Amino acid sequence: MRDLKPWDRNARTHSKKQVRQIADSIESFGFTNPVLIDEHRTIPAGHGRVEGQSFWA
Repeated sequence: MRDLKPWDRNARTHSKKQVRQIADSIESFGFTNPVLIDEHRTIPAGHGRVEGQSFWA
């Protein structure tokens, strides 16, 4: 996941608290909603999940 690039037009940001909540959800339930990645390794959807998984990487 380290070589993924965030989409520069992403309007959403996540606070540390939200990222922690995402991380806790991933730990409890796994990835139930996939991260979308295009052919250029850019993330059009799932930035928060990528940040959240870093707690468990």
